[in-house]
Amino acid sequence: QVHLVESGGGLVQAGGSLRLSCEASGLAFDSYTMGWFRQASGKESEFVGAISWNGGTATYTDSVRGRFTISRDNAKHTVYLQMNSLKPEDTAVYHCVADRSPPSNWYLIHPNAFDAWGQGTLVTVSS
Repeated sequence: QVHLVESGGGLVQAGGSLRLSCEASGLAFDSYTMGWFRQASGKESEFVGAISWNGGTATYTDSVRGRFTISRDNAKHTVYLQMNSLKPEDTAVYHCVADRSPPSNWYLIHPNAFDAWGQGTLVTVSS
């Protein structure tokens, strides 16, 4: 059974930084693209970014590009989301996601169609 467990969320002031982690188990981690979605209260899930199985390719949504960075450590079965220059509009529950599709396809996939989701971790950015 696949488990994706996020950690690192919390409360931060605007302009601050947080690093989220997601530890995966129950899957061949280095065969999967790993990524992040977020869902703000009352809104639909939004793609944040994704990184290829070997870390060689990453893609981001426009609103976070240049501020957020995804990385992964295949030996630790862990993917990270480094978030800098945080804004109040980044406030959301952040979910770790796994899928075999390459990062460039993630925009085309319905959220319900991904292979696995984590429960999420809440990030709150105060103004």
